[in-house]
Amino acid sequence: MIVVAGEALIDLVVSAEGQRAVPGGSPANVAVTLARLDQPVRLLARLGTDEYGRQVAEHLSANGVDLGWAVRAEQPTSVAVATLDATGQASYEFRLAGTADWQWTPQELPELAGSSATALHTGSLALALQPGARVLEDLLARERRRDGLTVSIDLNLRPGIVADRAAEQARVERQIGLAHLVKASDEDLAWLYPDRSVADVMASWRAAGVSCAVVTRGGDGAWLVAPDGSMLQQPGLPTTVVDTVGAGDAFTGGLLAALADLDALGDGPAARLAAVSAQQWATVLRQAATVAALTCGRRGADPPRRAEVEALLGT
Repeated sequence: MIVVAGEALIDLVVSAEGQRAVPGGSPANVAVTLARLDQPVRLLARLGTDEYGRQVAEHLSANGVDLGWAVRAEQPTSVAVATLDATGQASYEFRLAGTADWQWTPQELPELAGSSATALHTGSLALALQPGARVLEDLLARERRRDGLTVSIDLNLRPGIVADRAAEQARVERQIGLAHLVKASDEDLAWLYPDRSVADVMASWRAAGVSCAVVTRGGDGAWLVAPDGSMLQQPGLPTTVVDTVGAGDAFTGGLLAALADLDALGDGPAARLAAVSAQQWATVLRQAATVAALTCGRRGADPPRRAEVEALLGT
């Protein structure tokens, strides 16, 4: 079972067709992607009891995401306003003050030791906004020390919300040292480190103890640095882009699902990732890119089912 921790909110998607409210949030989207790829997944989230919160919970349950560890919170549900331009690219505005997602307390977190969890994934605003970010960071640190599962982080930075670049650099560098697998976009890195190359940043992650580093490049594909230091490149896949909402989250879910299929997640995580062959890493990267491409071809954060991915890959 893969445990995903973090925000589950409402996206108010604004386009030329009007406005619609749909469940979203980066970690929640990753969890839905994993469930649709037939991976057992449990979401560790704080869900509001308002109407938006009920909509989010129903969406997650309907997609097969286990909410056994979700907290029913008194605070309202967070809202992200996603405005789509003529090409389907999304820009975001967030309404987060006093909302449920960021109010974690240590007492609300489960004990993962002894559970069936093979990986813990989190990222985005869940690791950036206090007071909850510190609580989740402590969870990552505990699990890294325990060495009983794979720790995964997707940066998914939001400079419009957390605009202090120096503080974000310090946070990210502290947190990636707790992870075995780190994923970011080239846009994340261009903002975080405007004077450094992507290759340099990925090398620094490996020096900090990250086993596998992945950087997505939109329509240009993705780069992956494997545990042995080799670099793999996945070209962009042809697709008709409807919008890019949830595409990065779909990529992350596809990546984790492919590794789970290889039994590369679990105890002794660094050794498991090191045992993945170069050919297998190429397959993992292509599956993740395929999941993201299929998501870009439909409206909203609507990741594909496993059968759709296998049909496109010919597996």
